[in-house]
Order: sequence, then structure tokens, then C-alpha cells
Amino acid sequence: MTFTTLISTNELEQRLRDPHIVLLDARFSLDDEGWGTSAYDESHISGSLRADLSTHLSGPIIDGVTGRRPFPEPEAFARQLSAWGIDSTTQVVVYDADRGLMAAARVWVMLRWLGHDAVAVLDGGLTAWLAEGRSMTADAEHATPRTFVPRVRDGLLALIDEVDVARVDPACRVFDSRSEEGYHGLGKYYDPVKGHIAGAGLAERTQVLSDDGRFLPPAELRAHFEGLIGQTPPEQVIFYCGSGVTAAENLLAMAHAGLGDARMYVGSWSEWILDPERPIEL
Repeated sequence: MTFTTLISTNELEQRLRDPHIVLLDARFSLDDEGWGTSAYDESHISGSLRADLSTHLSGPIIDGVTGRRPFPEPEAFARQLSAWGIDSTTQVVVYDADRGLMAAARVWVMLRWLGHDAVAVLDGGLTAWLAEGRSMTADAEHATPRTFVPRVRDGLLALIDEVDVARVDPACRVFDSRSEEGYHGLGKYYDPVKGHIAGAGLAERTQVLSDDGRFLPPAELRAHFEGLIGQTPPEQVIFYCGSGVTAAENLLAMAHAGLGDARMYVGSWSEWILDPERPIEL
């Protein structure tokens, strides 16, 4: 069985010894970038490998050009996937700390961007796993390298000029995935300019989750997104966030709802504001 959006804690536990599964631990904190690795070293799900947002999942930052978390070049990320033992036959499973889903959904987008559909996020994250009394380990983990051949799907990503066109095109929709506070320039910010892209709507990413941190059922997710996008085709819908990480949660939720693939603006707010001529709103 192939998992392409979510996998439950039960389903994962039953498959932990499957040699065709590679499990990635993507825990990360914007306030303490070393926390995820420290937490992984202390304990992790058996067999999981560390996938660090700041090193494995991001490319070089170019001052004045890129946002805070650009994607790596396809060839560079393909090398990392190969080092983790991932190839076209591999089922990848990614987990995060909790309902925040800081980086797990980004890994899901990145693998699909390189043409790999057999990737799923652990529903409920490590919080659900631990709440159910499932085991953890501090053992060192080792991967057997394989060769990952990328098949890049550029259409899953939106570049800044495309966003600029889409935000004023009635046939498209652009959505900010941050909180309502962040959308209106309030609360904690990691960037020097506050507000949102002019013309963008609000699609707060936490609204796709239930109170226990798991994703809403597909029917509820479908109703949620249809209320946002109406009749707009998914390929004409673009999500962004602060730095191109958490917007991935909305893409994952739309796919799990059976609505197809939306697009992600990886540069996000942190790239948009580099040019003071780009229009913003509060």
C-alpha cells in the first residue's frame, strides 16, 4: 500500500521494519534552530533519520534575492535523498513535533516537487505517537544509500512574478497561510516588514486541523477549501507563508481532501518584501 498524503500512527507502527520505508524526523523551531536535532538525539521513532530544515531542506540564502528558506537546487536535494536511502521504490514517511507541522509538510512538497509521490506525513505528529504510549529510542541510525533520480515538477511551485500576476487575476487565488494576526501585521514577526501581499486572502493553516492535532477528515477539508477557492482550479491557487515552510500544510490538506495540487510560493513574505515597490496590505 502506498501512502501519498497522511499515514496514521497505527499504520506507521505496523510498518516500522519494512525495508522499503524511510522515516524522517523533521522537528524544527524557528526560535531555536538547534532544538530539533537535540530532541532527535535525545529520542526519536526507531529507524528515523534526521531531516533538518536549516541544512538538509534549504538552499543558500542570497541577500536581497531569496527569502529565508529557499529550496535547495534539485540536484543537491536529490543527493540528500540518495544519502537517506531513498529511490523510486521507497515509501517516505515524515513526522514533526506536533500540530504546528513546522517542516514535515515542506518535506512532503519537496519530494513531490522532485517527482516522488510515495511520501506521507504522520497524522498528529510525534505528539499523537507519544500520547498513545508508542516507543522511542536514542539509538544511532544508519541509512543504506540508494540513487534518487529527480523528475522535477516546476508547476508545483509559483515564482514571484507569477504571484504578482495571480494576486490581481480573478481566475486565480493567492492565500497567506499564517495566522490572522500575522496577516494583519500583528503578533510575532521574523521579518522587518509587516502585513501581507496585496490582494492575497487568508487561509490560516491551523484551520485544517482538529483539536487533537490531526487533520480534519477529507470531506471537512474539502468543504473548508471550497469555501475559500470556490470554482478556482487547484492549479490556479497559490499558498505562501512567512518563509516557505508552513504554507505546505495547506497544500497537503488540499491533496488529502482529494482536490488536487495547489501551488506553493516558496519565497513567500520574506522574499516579497525585499523590493519595497511590491504592494503590501495590512
